[in-house]
Amino acid sequence: MKFKPLHDRVLVRRIEQESKTAGGIIIPDTAKEKPIEGEVLAIGSGICDESGKVRPLDVKVGDRIVFGKWSGTEVKVEGEELLILKESDIFGILAA
Repeated sequence: MKFKPLHDRVLVRRIEQESKTAGGIIIPDTAKEKPIEGEVLAIGSGICDESGKVRPLDVKVGDRIVFGKWSGTEVKVEGEELLILKESDIFGILAA
């Protein structure tokens, strides 16, 4: 990956949800909601605190995260649609 986020930014690939319900009904693309789960692809170096020290981010590359439906900025990197979030837009890390 040739993209490195700055400061407290995180580069995320959305994880698509199932297109079929438990009962077998197929959900069309027009009725699907934006995924709120993603995989962290790259992270910035961290954010400076009041004393000037850089605090590293709580997430790391490879983490599976949950974020707000309308959070972040969509970008195209190497032909792939990705999302740039601030660390504060991330609600939590999903346990494996």
